[in-house]
Amino acid sequence: MDVELSQADAVYAHYLTHQQNRARARMMYGLLAARIRPMVSYRSRERLRRLVRSGAPVLIAANHVSEKDPLVLAAAGFRSPLRSRIGHLRVLAKDELFEDPEQRRKIDTLGGIPVFRTKDHGVRAAAEAGRQMIGVCVDRMAAGDSIAVFPEGTCNEGDPTQLQKLGTGIGHIGNRALRRGVGVWLVSAGIAYPDAGPRARPVVVLGEPLDLAPFREETPAALTRSIQRDLQGVVDDAWKFSPQG
Repeated sequence: MDVELSQADAVYAHYLTHQQNRARARMMYGLLAARIRPMVSYRSRERLRRLVRSGAPVLIAANHVSEKDPLVLAAAGFRSPLRSRIGHLRVLAKDELFEDPEQRRKIDTLGGIPVFRTKDHGVRAAAEAGRQMIGVCVDRMAAGDSIAVFPEGTCNEGDPTQLQKLGTGIGHIGNRALRRGVGVWLVSAGIAYPDAGPRARPVVVLGEPLDLAPFREETPAALTRSIQRDLQGVVDDAWKFSPQG
């Protein structure tokens, strides 16, 4: 099955139940951590550890500065309490990354779920696929999986210290999961790249876990704005943490 918009029904039926080999996933995350060596910081490591141990689904929101961000986030996840979620951690990724068979195998192992973006396929063509993708995310969170999202939708080519406006997809995922009775927690991940030569290491700051239950009655747009505020705070921390900040 090819990951194509014309086959969106089959694509999302597949990723609704797809389960990667957990041992291979841990090995790949570990190799990325060893190669990239991100500097990982926390607003509250202990609260994150307790959240992970609780088994509650985590909605991870990360800023998007570079095409390397998904690999950096995976490496940071391995070097953090989130490591135990590997094998039950899904990452939304643009559909074109699934075109090459070898690359798709790697993304599948990392837990990728394809996204048919409006900017690539148009609003009308991508709308129904977007609803299906959100449904898959909600179903997987209801089953205990965690979801990582880059809600800016595209790399920030302006000021990397300031978030672009977030797409409301992450708000729809959180809103629908909450209304389904899923106890969702938000963990924002701020990524920064210090300009310090070829050996520079990326910085990832993981925010304090935020219980989204009080946001159950908010609209997806309002929830997205709340996520934007929280994520901007950890992006600020990431740039302060880096030698450039």
